[in-house]
Amino acid sequence: MFRAFDISASALTMNKLRMDTIAQNIANAQTTRTADGQPYRRKVVVVGEKEFAKSFSQYLAESGVRFSGSGVKAVRIQPDPSPYKRVYDPGHPDADEEGYVLMPNVDTTREIVDMISATRSYEANVTAFNASKSLAMKALEIGR
Repeated sequence: MFRAFDISASALTMNKLRMDTIAQNIANAQTTRTADGQPYRRKVVVVGEKEFAKSFSQYLAESGVRFSGSGVKAVRIQPDPSPYKRVYDPGHPDADEEGYVLMPNVDTTREIVDMISATRSYEANVTAFNASKSLAMKALEIGR
């Protein structure tokens, strides 16, 4: 029963990290020069399965009940390898000899869609967490 709480909590943490990363991408959508001298490069969260030392599902498996699921974790935050955008702006301080500026590979529309997806996923996991909590409370009431 507590595994459901762990799974929902890991998903909530992951979606918060996704939303933070997306917000960072949107905030730097016009950053043409970072500390390394290059335009900002969009970041993407890579998600993987969370592993527990000995999970509740393993205890259940020993008793003959099967359950697979252990939550999610951030494997890494990696830069998006897509190319930078070239924009003609000869008055920009970072313009090259031809007047073109390398702009970040951040597409604001895509970021907003990703933010909506992360928000909906967060809300779904809050609902799942509350449902698990409600079931636990009902189980405790039955035990009285």
